[in-house]
Amino acid sequence: MSDDLELAEALRAAVGDFVRRVRTLEAMPPGQLAALGHLGREGALSIADLARREGVRHQSMTRTVHLLAEQHLVTLTPDPLDRRQVVVVITPAGSARLTEARHARAAIVADALRTLSPEERDVAARIPAVLRRLTP
Repeated sequence: MSDDLELAEALRAAVGDFVRRVRTLEAMPPGQLAALGHLGREGALSIADLARREGVRHQSMTRTVHLLAEQHLVTLTPDPLDRRQVVVVITPAGSARLTEARHARAAIVADALRTLSPEERDVAARIPAVLRRLTP
């Protein structure tokens, strides 16, 4: 394997491990949090659009959206252009829950950063910009 491929695999594995570890500490299921994240960033979406963005079946996203609706984190309204479709809108409570989850994740990472040496913290400070450059 070339040096670039070895580095790519090491980065992929480390980022994957990091994300999985942070997710295990979250209070809300990842699928629900991901759906709220899309709605918070993009605004109202159909269940089909949410399913496409998450790469899940429509039925799975319908279940997720209904769980969010039961918690009053989203509202469901008929699509004005296609009454067969439902538009999902994040509620103020959903936005607050999303913000809480983001802050909780940041706190988990902040706690982990405190274990690093000053040199490691300097390296960690550069990681977000490097990862953004690597993102196609």
